[in-house]
Amino acid sequence: MGMPALPLVLTLMAAVPAVPAAPAAPMAEPEFQQLLLEGDLIALEQACRDALDFGLDQRLQQLRDRLLGLHPTPETLELVLANAGALMTCRSPQSAGVVLNRYSPGQGDEWRPWLLLRWQAASAALDHRQAALALRRLVKGDLAALERETLPGGNGLVQLAEHEAASGRPQAAVDVLLSGSSTGVAGARRLARAAELLAETESLDEEASQADQLLEQAIELAATEEAWSLAVELLQLQLRLQLAGGGDGARPRQRLEQLTARLDDHEGYWRRQSGGHAAVGDTSDAPAP
Repeated sequence: MGMPALPLVLTLMAAVPAVPAAPAAPMAEPEFQQLLLEGDLIALEQACRDALDFGLDQRLQQLRDRLLGLHPTPETLELVLANAGALMTCRSPQSAGVVLNRYSPGQGDEWRPWLLLRWQAASAALDHRQAALALRRLVKGDLAALERETLPGGNGLVQLAEHEAASGRPQAAVDVLLSGSSTGVAGARRLARAAELLAETESLDEEASQADQLLEQAIELAATEEAWSLAVELLQLQLRLQLAGGGDGARPRQRLEQLTARLDDHEGYWRRQSGGHAAVGDTSDAPAP
């Protein structure tokens, strides 16, 4: 699909309603009470913004209660999404989840927007189990498809792993991370996170060894990509995990000292070459750790 024509873009932009300016003072109490009785979703959501701006916690709670009871049996996806979205604006993600559960989306076009908002509400409410479930349902359990999802906050696969970890399922988080591609800087970071989670599960030698192996792969990837600052971070993590596991950390410490010394020498060289103004992070010629 090509780029839309400029006149069409301008027409669409002109059709977007302007966001009303924030009021200079909070709404008068009689007017607010009338709004609670007769206001629609748009007006109630704007009142939530105003209550947040002015720190009116009591009004905020009244608005939450009103929004929660406004449409007890929503008949359309648009209505339930708008109602849940208003509650998210009102900083009540738990209530947004309740509203979303009042509607059963179809398997077609309705499924995706409903699940995305369900995930966002669960995530904001720190209900990590429900958030993880929503992400898995979004792709019908296909983790390869989730890896291709770019969601608010980052890659879908990585976010699923963090939800699993936060819900007390570190092994499930490791399995998710290792199911994705292990290439490039992103792959190195995933391997490192998996190693970190493995090291937290058990103190057995085999787990520690597996975590160390994953870190070795991550360090190799970082070196291949010439991502030397990341390589330093990974060696620091490897050192920390080995020490925490009762090891002496001799090898990562030695490699870390060698790499940082070479990076310092490299930076000093470019400072001299450029009259004392080296480019920040320009370490493309640094040797592998």
